[in-house]
Amino acid sequence: MQKFSLGPLSVPDENVPLLIAGPCVIENRAMAFEIAGELDRISRELGVRFIFKGSYRKANRSSGTSFKGIGDTEALEVLAAVREAYGMPVTTDVHETKEVALASRFVDLLQIPAFLCRQTDLLVAAGESGLAVNIKKGQFMAPEDMALAAMKVAETGNRKILLTERGSSFGYHNLVVDFRGVVKMTESGYPVLYDATHSLQLPGSGGGVSGGERQYVLPLAKAAVAAGVNGLFFEVHPDPLKALSDAAVQIALGDFGSIVKQLLQLYRCVQTLQSR
Repeated sequence: MQKFSLGPLSVPDENVPLLIAGPCVIENRAMAFEIAGELDRISRELGVRFIFKGSYRKANRSSGTSFKGIGDTEALEVLAAVREAYGMPVTTDVHETKEVALASRFVDLLQIPAFLCRQTDLLVAAGESGLAVNIKKGQFMAPEDMALAAMKVAETGNRKILLTERGSSFGYHNLVVDFRGVVKMTESGYPVLYDATHSLQLPGSGGGVSGGERQYVLPLAKAAVAAGVNGLFFEVHPDPLKALSDAAVQIALGDFGSIVKQLLQLYRCVQTLQSR
């Protein structure tokens, strides 16, 4: 499997899963630092390391009236400040080629949103940035086809690539997770993550916003770890019901440490079994 370093992190790591966590969108500096502080506490308690995630701008919303961000540069500066304060790599998503140069100045990992995973110019631009690239599997994509998306980045000479499973469309307003996809994407030779919160969205089901089934986060995340993922992605918020985006699936910050502890224990059991 392709291995690389991301700041202080080794990707993948046999001892601990790669963990990406943070708010869906940067709502303000204080909230971002509250979340980062709790991630830092969990990191020190459990011996794990996080990549802090926050969208600097939400370009894909169900409704045109939904919150999009506090301003591109202001939000990106918050991400950079989190990295400076906690020594934690940071990531955000990019939606157009012109965004890559701006975002790359502030983050360590570029995320390609699921709806854009086939956009060749965007993938190439992200690869040419030299930063690690996390490509989320489109809800419409067969998992084995993600190898083709990864190839577009790799052909730039950049092989610091992650692939993320985040569910597949199942009729209208619903997603399902086929864990065979984890195995199929692993065959690409790149580390595979599971997006434990977006996979539980009910897209557009809330009358202009996406609904969700947050109660299934832990069991499906456990299933993903058992299936062999190299890491997990979560969106967390101090008060999910008041979140300005993805309120139905974000995890309450106060509950997150317990979830990570359980998944870490399971991850180590799986790694032990695989090494026998």
